[in-house]
Amino acid sequence: MKIISFNVNGIRAITGKSFLQDMQRVNADIICLQETKATVDQVKETVASLSEYHVFAHEADKKGYSGTAILTKTKPHNITYHIGIEEHDMEGRTICAEYDEFFLVNVYVPNSGSELARLGYRQTWDRDFLSFLKNLEKIKPVIVCGDFNVAHKAIDLARPKANYNKSAGFMQEEIDGMDAFTTHGLMDTFRHIHKDAIDKYTWWSYRAGAREKNIGWRIDYFLVSQSYLGKVTDAFILNEIHGSDHCPVGITLN
Repeated sequence: MKIISFNVNGIRAITGKSFLQDMQRVNADIICLQETKATVDQVKETVASLSEYHVFAHEADKKGYSGTAILTKTKPHNITYHIGIEEHDMEGRTICAEYDEFFLVNVYVPNSGSELARLGYRQTWDRDFLSFLKNLEKIKPVIVCGDFNVAHKAIDLARPKANYNKSAGFMQEEIDGMDAFTTHGLMDTFRHIHKDAIDKYTWWSYRAGAREKNIGWRIDYFLVSQSYLGKVTDAFILNEIHGSDHCPVGITLN
């Protein structure tokens, strides 16, 4: 099974590029999308040509903001769109699909913002989301993927010294949040398989030719319950796929 995750930065905008052809070529069993910036109906209409997939989408109360979607060839047993806390659930940031062996959670984690105005909220989110995942894990293993809006270690961004405790995405509070996921048994699949890989990023600023220069950040992840880690045979970054300021990431399972 191949699962990919992609922050598309607007599903309607990216389908005007090569997105649909890219997804057909990748031929994943499950595609998780973040930042769709669209209603449920708009998402379904936009990806209708990917007819082999069942489509589940979640929209924010605020129009044109946030939003997530799961496209899956195998219909899940169950789909839930909330983690049970209204403050978080109004922004369309999660979808949880239950399969035979695992729960798959697609997430678009809140950004702390350029002025760090939401850093406090981000810390609350991290704690509540971890609690949600650990409760799922009591039933069966969890795979959680998406845009976590944090570079976990210095190796995960091109300019760590310039950004540490200065920029959203590499504040110590955000790093602590990611530490909590990994120390509670949700393992970073890419680092499990590619422990020392450098210059591997998933997001680049649109400014100053950052992508061409590979001045990027690895902020998109697949985390897997430690008990399920042995099922992961590969973890990869598809940085040749354009159309967004992010690129897709993925895993394969045996």
